[in-house]
Amino acid sequence: MIKSDSRPLYLQVIDKIKEDIEKGRYKAGERLPSEFELSRQLGVSRATLREALRMLEDESVVVRRHGVGTFIHTKPLFSSGIEELFSVTDMIRRGGREPGTNFLSSGFIEATPEDRDRFQEEDLRQVMKIERLRTADGEPVVYCLDKLPENLLPDPVSRGDESIFNQLEQNGITIAYAMTDLEPIGYHEHVSELLQCEPETALLVLKQMHYDDQERAVLYSVNYFRADKFKFHVLRKRVF
Repeated sequence: MIKSDSRPLYLQVIDKIKEDIEKGRYKAGERLPSEFELSRQLGVSRATLREALRMLEDESVVVRRHGVGTFIHTKPLFSSGIEELFSVTDMIRRGGREPGTNFLSSGFIEATPEDRDRFQEEDLRQVMKIERLRTADGEPVVYCLDKLPENLLPDPVSRGDESIFNQLEQNGITIAYAMTDLEPIGYHEHVSELLQCEPETALLVLKQMHYDDQERAVLYSVNYFRADKFKFHVLRKRVF
């Protein structure tokens, strides 16, 4: 049971649940006891417990699944500033995991009008399309779909080097920056299954157009990150 002090009971419940998580009583991904059982253990009303759980959910400490229960939120394995440009390979390595790749498909396809517009090449005939599943210590964490003009890499991406950034650099092309759109989505029928996601696991989609040091558009990527594995943050500065 919680120790009574002068603070509102729901705040004490929040501290007690956080303390139990820190001490390992509840582990990431584990389901908490039912509201009835947990309120009995803590010696508080179910209304007080619900308020505490609501605030814990707002803090991303727990996640409530309708009709299933309340679970301890899994902390992201990887965290990166979105203003920092790293390859997926580097992001995984910086998180202390071993990157891997499952190649789903790669090859040249006919360029669409949208491709010609993206790469600003009216005469573009073909683009290389690469579909990969990126892993961390063997666990699938990112689904990658990449396109680049046919003349930038003479052959489909080598399976010995998982980073397209590295292969472009070996061909004299250095990625300087990228324009990025970030979009959170729910369950994706195709991608979520490949990433072995639970139905309630959200995805973070990064759509990026990469430019080299000569301002040429050289690589378009759509990456689906598991939201329970990756966390992105951004530094915002006030403009006067």
